[in-house]
Amino acid sequence: MHQSFVGMLDRNEICGVVLAGGQSRRMGGGDKCLTTLAGKTLLRYSLDIVSPQVGPLFINSNSDPELFLEYDYPIVADVVSGFVGPLAGVLTGMEWALANAPECSWIASFASDAPFIPNDLVKRLVMKIENDGADMACAYSDGRYHPVFALWPVHLAPSLRKAILESGVRKVDSWTTCYRLGVAEYPVGRLDPFFNINLPEDLKTAELLHNQSGRASRK
Repeated sequence: MHQSFVGMLDRNEICGVVLAGGQSRRMGGGDKCLTTLAGKTLLRYSLDIVSPQVGPLFINSNSDPELFLEYDYPIVADVVSGFVGPLAGVLTGMEWALANAPECSWIASFASDAPFIPNDLVKRLVMKIENDGADMACAYSDGRYHPVFALWPVHLAPSLRKAILESGVRKVDSWTTCYRLGVAEYPVGRLDPFFNINLPEDLKTAELLHNQSGRASRK
C-alpha cells in the first residue's frame, strides 16, 4: 500500500507528467531527453526518480510515440498545438488526469532533462501546499525558481486553457502570479538538484557531477 506523505494527500492522488514536448533547439533539435548520460537516457533518470513519488505517470512528448516504446508509459502530445512552452505540458497533464485518472486531484510536473531530481520533491511540494495553504507549489534553488518542477491542482485546467488560448500566456510565472505559490527550497551542495541540460557543454558538466556524486556515495 502506498503511504501518505503528510496530512490528507496521498501519492495516489497525484498524477505525474514528465515534460518532453520541447524542440530542444539549443541542443541541435531532436529529442534531448533520449540523450545518454553514463549509459542511461536523461528520460530514464527522470522516470526512475519520479515514478516512486506519484501514482499514474505519463510522458508528454510531441514526437513519434514509437521512440518511447521501451519506457512502458503513456505518451501524450500537447493538447495545444504550436509548441507554446511548458504551460502546454502542464495543461496536458491536467486534462489527461481529468480524463484518465479521476482519482488524481493534482499533477506533478518534471523536466525530462534534469538527471538529479530530488527523490523527496513531491513530498516537499505537498508539505508546502498543506502547511502554507498555497494553491500550488514549485521548487527553488540557488536563487532561482524552477516552475517546471511543480505541483498543480487539476481543477484549474479550464483557467489555464483560457490563459493560454485567449490571453496568450506563455511563461509559467506569468500564470502562477495569479495564485498563492508555495516554494520548496533546496540547498545547493556539490550540485544543484535542478541542474538541467540545455547545451552540449551542460552534458559534459552533468557527466562530471554524476561521477563525483557516484564517488561520494561509495565513501
